[in-house]
Amino acid sequence: MKVGCVKEIKNNEFRVGMTPSNVKSYVNAGHEVLIEKDAGVGSGFSTEEYEKAGAKILDTAKEVWDGCDMMIKVKEPLPEEYAYFRKDLILFTYLHLAADRPLTDAMLSSGIKSVAYETLIERNRSIPLLAPMSQIAGRLSIQEGAKYLEKPFGGSGVLLSGVPGTPKAKVVILGAGTVGTNACKIAVGMGADVTIMDINLERLAYLDDVFGARIQTLYSTDANIEEALSTADLVIGSVLIPGKAAPKLIKREYLKLMKPGSLIVDVAVDQGGCCETTKVTYHDNPTFEVDGVVHYCVGNMPGAVPRTSTIALTNATLKYGLMIASKGLEEACRGYDVLYSGVNTYEGALTCENVALSYNMDYTDPKSLF
Repeated sequence: MKVGCVKEIKNNEFRVGMTPSNVKSYVNAGHEVLIEKDAGVGSGFSTEEYEKAGAKILDTAKEVWDGCDMMIKVKEPLPEEYAYFRKDLILFTYLHLAADRPLTDAMLSSGIKSVAYETLIERNRSIPLLAPMSQIAGRLSIQEGAKYLEKPFGGSGVLLSGVPGTPKAKVVILGAGTVGTNACKIAVGMGADVTIMDINLERLAYLDDVFGARIQTLYSTDANIEEALSTADLVIGSVLIPGKAAPKLIKREYLKLMKPGSLIVDVAVDQGGCCETTKVTYHDNPTFEVDGVVHYCVGNMPGAVPRTSTIALTNATLKYGLMIASKGLEEACRGYDVLYSGVNTYEGALTCENVALSYNMDYTDPKSLF
């Protein structure tokens, strides 16, 4: 199979879908790899390294899109890339279709076959292609939160750890999955006063065992969220329903109860966000203010640390990409049925149930198609 990888064109996105090491793995497996010139420079990988690994270097993204059988990316295609979609092409990347109706429509009308990293669920219910970016986004959420709480960035001027004789910053984390747990780890390490909420009591019990008296766990209800937000300095939104739009846990009216200069970091922004006032921002202008509350809603947070993010992501995607390249999407899915969960569109059919529910569209089980 001809496998392609292009330079990401999203604002301030420096990750890349394949490393030179990945290229060598595909080439050794008998595949041809097409790489756009300078695709990996933002992550610290030179064109020469890709060439040395066995890739064929092409000057333009169009050449790569047109010449490959499977495109491996990081972020969802932007409108200027929709023209490259075609029925015989496999797209392997993050898609987050529940938050992007125009992309969904473009993929369905083109007939492209797509496999989304964020909906591929293993037999143990883990989400292996989302996990590494969730780990990074969770840790970054506290790092960025600490920075944007500083007064020059519009925050309240609170230091997360405090110092002797002053109160610690209050950090509230909504969602105790991979993002929330990693945010909790960094917030505790920085000495903040941490409360984490979820509707999964087993998960809360686990975190209570791990962190003990260093955190407060609460069952997530509207009343508990409202009360916690009223005293919070930093709020991390980290809820996830795979493939589905995030629930709006932070209501607009709650903002009026929050302290001036407090900060919301909505990590769920890729799935539409868990705050009613969320809108996508970018690394070059990451924050905005609503009712005195600063919002940080960058849709590609791990792109700020592309070297780490690219290596972590491609370590996870390589195994599945090789399966698809070696057998074709249909045979790979039949041989390893976990892959069916990642298929979001297939020759004009919408094959991710949660995306279909988000738009009240028809859903087709991919197992019925091939």
